[in-house]
Amino acid sequence: MRGFIKKQSPGRIIAFGFAFVILLGSVLLMLPFSVQDGVELDYIDALYTSTSAVCVTGLIAVDAGDTFTPIGQIILALLIQVGGLGVTTVGAGVILAMGRKVNLQGRNLIQEAMNLDSGKGAVKFIRDIFITTVIIELLGAALSFIVFAGDYPPLKAIGISLFHSVAAFNNSGFDILGNYQNLIPYQDNVLLNLVTCALIFFGGIGFLVIRELWTKKCRWKKLSMHAKVVLSVSAVLIIAGTLLIKLTEDVTWLGAFFHSVSARTAGFSTYPLGSFSNPGLLVLIVLMFIGASPGSTGGGIKTSTFFVLLQGIKSAATNKSEKAFRYAIPREAFRKASVITLLALSVVLVSTFLITILEPQIRLVDAIFEMTSAFGTVGLSTGITPDLSVGSKVISIVVMYIGRLGPLTIASLWYFSRGERVSFPEGNIAIG
Repeated sequence: MRGFIKKQSPGRIIAFGFAFVILLGSVLLMLPFSVQDGVELDYIDALYTSTSAVCVTGLIAVDAGDTFTPIGQIILALLIQVGGLGVTTVGAGVILAMGRKVNLQGRNLIQEAMNLDSGKGAVKFIRDIFITTVIIELLGAALSFIVFAGDYPPLKAIGISLFHSVAAFNNSGFDILGNYQNLIPYQDNVLLNLVTCALIFFGGIGFLVIRELWTKKCRWKKLSMHAKVVLSVSAVLIIAGTLLIKLTEDVTWLGAFFHSVSARTAGFSTYPLGSFSNPGLLVLIVLMFIGASPGSTGGGIKTSTFFVLLQGIKSAATNKSEKAFRYAIPREAFRKASVITLLALSVVLVSTFLITILEPQIRLVDAIFEMTSAFGTVGLSTGITPDLSVGSKVISIVVMYIGRLGPLTIASLWYFSRGERVSFPEGNIAIG
């Protein structure tokens, strides 16, 4: 078995690891101690919930608060945590906790999973990730407890606060409040809205950027190009999203801001999205498709991909080199960004096409919204998820899996060639 694993590429090992955790989680959620008395849980719904948790999506076929026991909710929180940090990161953390060393293959896996330039310093980076995660999630839970303690007994309020903090930081829109209500009861609670947005934001910018902000004391001039791109694009998307949602929907400024942040892969909602207009849903679809940032707990094509794509288009239109923040953008970056975006669009469009065939009663905008949410590992829904057929749920499961690993990673899993032995002369082809 060990020999077989050594022969596999880092991408395949990571993909197999996620698949194993999803299947294990689905079995654990089916066990009697995980499901409340009198509740019947089909395996497809357990598999769907486990996939949604491990892929830190938040789409729900059954309500977590009404379906699972406290033990089942703990299992769900652990699946979210493993999915958010990444199977590779958690595995390396366990090895370190046991006092063992991470071998070269383990370092390569960490480099692949976290988008590091090299395997150097990977072990220290893993330790930093765990410390950062614990600090942020405990702080988020403490602040959330102030709100939930007013509505629930102390012990239950602690459980809800911890679960909410884990879900928010890992950009997974799960809640255990019951009755499919998400955070709608707290749409006017400023503290919970801002705490949740802060957890989503820091989980979405990625651990590389968090470490830079900490070590360089938030000094803009000292930040790397990657950090500046991530922070700039994130800020622009949040502001633009807030303005557009406020213009298109009858919500408060707080509600518009919250959904602008949440749509970038978190999946929490304080207003029923089924009542949103088509323009408002389109704004959310764009935000969900772009998503979070590389090395983060979120999905989507990523903010840096979107930025490089825009710069490449600008360069082609103006016939000037691609540059930003006094750095030249690598030529290969635009090609990779274009491939990722095209693959992502293909996944969303093909899955939407299949859903509309299987569910002819569903509006096209709802189907596109659902599949974009699944691909972006967001978790927002217009309310159609629980009523999907088994076939549609399987499609959604596959899309969530692709979204979490990344379409380029999935596409490369079946690539066996070690190089081209034959070269051909360049031909001419008309473009545009």
